[in-house]
Amino acid sequence: MKRTSLDNAICPIARSLDVIGDWWTLLIVRDAFAGLSRFIDFQKSLGLAKNILSDRLRTLVANGVLEKRPSADGGGRDEYHLTEKGRRLRVILVALRQWGEDNLFAAGETMMLASDRDHRPIARLRLMNEDGRALEPEEIVTSRGRKASVRASVKARSARRR
Repeated sequence: MKRTSLDNAICPIARSLDVIGDWWTLLIVRDAFAGLSRFIDFQKSLGLAKNILSDRLRTLVANGVLEKRPSADGGGRDEYHLTEKGRRLRVILVALRQWGEDNLFAAGETMMLASDRDHRPIARLRLMNEDGRALEPEEIVTSRGRKASVRASVKARSARRR
């Protein structure tokens, strides 16, 4: 059954899920952050069928999350590397990790841990407004609108600070 494309939805969550919404895709991105770049390494890590892995990698490349490059060692194999757009998914993966830590593991249960390079824990992510005040879920509303240009957003923030 072919799924419906959400690439024209007005909801940013729906459009995001259209690109990264299945579990294999996010696990490929997770592994790319861990340094994997070759097809065979993704396949070994995930135990994924070749056709599904090929499809997910092709989708990630087509959407600018990964880029395909010839192997750095001059071999005939291609490698997949995160683009800047792909690297910006890091906060999504950390948020998903923290939700899983908080909600899917029993006290004392073994799990993979994430830390900074100095082995210090990562602070809990919090949603904040532009002024830095923490927001509770019930304080967040959505409405129809248009994406502001980066320049307009910076100008508006500067004007509010004056």
